[in-house]
Amino acid sequence: MTDSNRQARWRLVMGTGSEQLCGGLGPEDQARDECLEFLYDREYGGGRNVRGRDGGEAGGLGESSLTVPDWINRIHELFPQRTIERLEKDALERYQLDEMVTNPEVLSRAKPNQTLLKAVLRTKHLMNQDVLKVAQHLVRQTVEELMKKMAVEVRNAFQGSLDRRNRSHLKIAKNFDIRTTLRRNLKHYEPDHKRILIETPFFYSRIRRQVDRWQLIVLVDESGSMMDSVIHSAVTAAIFYSMKMLKVHLCIFDTAVVDLTAECMDPVETLMKVQLGGGTDIGQALAYAAELVENPRRTIVVLITDFYEGAPIDRLYSVARKLVESGVTALGLAALDEQANPTYDHQVAARLVQMGWHVGAMTPGELASWVAEKVRK
Repeated sequence: MTDSNRQARWRLVMGTGSEQLCGGLGPEDQARDECLEFLYDREYGGGRNVRGRDGGEAGGLGESSLTVPDWINRIHELFPQRTIERLEKDALERYQLDEMVTNPEVLSRAKPNQTLLKAVLRTKHLMNQDVLKVAQHLVRQTVEELMKKMAVEVRNAFQGSLDRRNRSHLKIAKNFDIRTTLRRNLKHYEPDHKRILIETPFFYSRIRRQVDRWQLIVLVDESGSMMDSVIHSAVTAAIFYSMKMLKVHLCIFDTAVVDLTAECMDPVETLMKVQLGGGTDIGQALAYAAELVENPRRTIVVLITDFYEGAPIDRLYSVARKLVESGVTALGLAALDEQANPTYDHQVAARLVQMGWHVGAMTPGELASWVAEKVRK
């Protein structure tokens, strides 16, 4: 540990006022300090640093500078697992900061949003059954809104091109054939009113792509840093699955692999089974995917992870190379969410690219377009 890292740790322990002794903090350590102050400044009494901008308690679920859901999400992003467990224990037992996990009435009044969704998924293991039912309802509301937003974008990527030689009975505005419609309905022209009555509208057909024989295997790292990607992966996989155009498998992994294909249609069930945290064994996940492959040249494996491997790295490289050599199309995503801003192990990602993997960060719509392009070749 460097002297600067040691000084930063002492600054976090001693809190505000120790800057002259320990020096200042960088942006990430400053965020850690804010999380620690949010919880431990309660020792000073009088509500110090726990009131929102409107004078209400920041420990509630309403608007404030830092809410309980915000705090939960931040500590899971900024601290190691052992520290997270201690912070949660102190929050619940020492400071009774327990409204999210013990009070169904407070939770039922909360407005569904993705911040709250992430906080629920991170604390569901602390909830009793009554609270869990309310929390699951919140999760479902948020996921349904997310699905509505994403479904059109994802499905549009798989719409076939217009076939102007054939007609269709599918009456969709973007398929409307105005020339044929006018020509075929000229006999209904009314000279007095100078208009054509459209008795029979005509629509273009769309060429349906031959993608039903393709297999899509989605592997999702459920470590805490991948939370946004976990949420969007579950929703994206459900949309893919509902289209009946691909044979979809959805698996989550840490040091073990859990196949959630049977729950793939319901992303809420998928998300409620996610156990965030723990180690990461990417090689084992890829080995499981290899067992699912039926026709390598019509299979796409999508690995969603930060590429920080906790198991022996050689096994990861070995399985990754064999997948590509077998003919599988392999895509590694360091992020799958609305922002697509990844944090990942660049060295591991670069090695995969050398083997023939495609590596990047995408939004769900970009992933759908990428998959659609591959299956159309």
